Amino acid sequence: MSEVATLSRKTDFPGLLTGDGAPWHYLDTAATAQKPQAVIDAMSRALGRDYATVHRGVYGRSAQMTLAYEAARRRVAQFIGAASENEIVFVRGATEAINLVASSWGMTRLTAGDRIVLSTLEHHSNIVPWQMVAERTGAVIDVCPLTEDHRIDLGALEAMLTPRTRLVSLAHVSNVLGSVLDARAAADLAHSVGAKILLDGCQAAPRMTLDMAALDCDFYAFSGHKLYGPTGIGVLWAREDILDAMPPYQGGGAMIEKVSFEGTTYAPPPQRFEAGTPMITEAVALHAAIDYVDAIGPDALFAHEAALAAQLREELRRTNAVTLFGPEESAGIVSFALEGVHPHDLGTILDEENVAIRAGHHCAQPLMEHLGVPATARASFGLYSDENDIAALMRGIERTRRIFG
Repeated sequence: MSEVATLSRKTDFPGLLTGDGAPWHYLDTAATAQKPQAVIDAMSRALGRDYATVHRGVYGRSAQMTLAYEAARRRVAQFIGAASENEIVFVRGATEAINLVASSWGMTRLTAGDRIVLSTLEHHSNIVPWQMVAERTGAVIDVCPLTEDHRIDLGALEAMLTPRTRLVSLAHVSNVLGSVLDARAAADLAHSVGAKILLDGCQAAPRMTLDMAALDCDFYAFSGHKLYGPTGIGVLWAREDILDAMPPYQGGGAMIEKVSFEGTTYAPPPQRFEAGTPMITEAVALHAAIDYVDAIGPDALFAHEAALAAQLREELRRTNAVTLFGPEESAGIVSFALEGVHPHDLGTILDEENVAIRAGHHCAQPLMEHLGVPATARASFGLYSDENDIAALMRGIERTRRIFG
């Protein structure tokens, strides 16, 4: 077994066993990561012996839970290199984070004729909100093409930027192809024409060292459940001056300073964007997930998953009738097609072999159209993945070929 494969910690993840105790070869981490026991325990404690509401309770347990909730915010800020915890807004996921920016910043800053630049490989969550803004404001969406090896073409991006470009919104890592954006170069290009840049960091946050100052972006969004944390929580980071100038996204409790029927004044960020009772236990569990990932080191995770992706690509290349998509250097994600077999059929047969992959368009239908396929099979690795998972996948592919042969 290769050196990087020793990073695997399968025993920390109770979800990696089937009901009868057999190993489950989970290759769908790009969709959602399995949870380590430390995260499960943290959420269990938060839901049980430690549970109380936050911010408004004067009793002791509420005060302690408030400290834990705000400690999670500070931990996120430290993890991504934010200048202040006031730049961290807790949301339900990256989808809500992007919708928040679209609704609050986009609807108040964009006018008819302004340009929004996306790329061909974007997730639907980074397409549809901007289409909604464009429909309501008259802004226009420009689509940056990909290079031959399926990376966002920064040369083409530079050529299409104009003084009317107001926003560039791109995936830091493609959820289908694993291709990694040169995010700082993209930010520099956007800023050269006075545009803001948003990065969809869902696939980057679990496997890359992040530093908001070094990236020099304006908005960054990611989900907790892909970062080995729970569902129902995500993060929007934005520079404090930008958040200060943005109006509220939703109205309700917790996001106000004073309410009267004559008028309402709003709390400063991040509270301004966190209406209602927040995701208390999820924040505590996300804190535990970040601690777990940080103890291993995001750079080690990237190396581990990239090496497994390279090995899988090599083995798939030896198989006749396999088409590979994406660059050779992939951030732990491999998409492919098996000739004569629909990805859904492949996924069904693999499930019988206790191998879990994703099959479909991966919420990236424009990319599927660009690739010329209705869907792909996608294997995506996590810190618990190893060469045994690749071997099980290849056995399942061989069985599928025999069935369809």
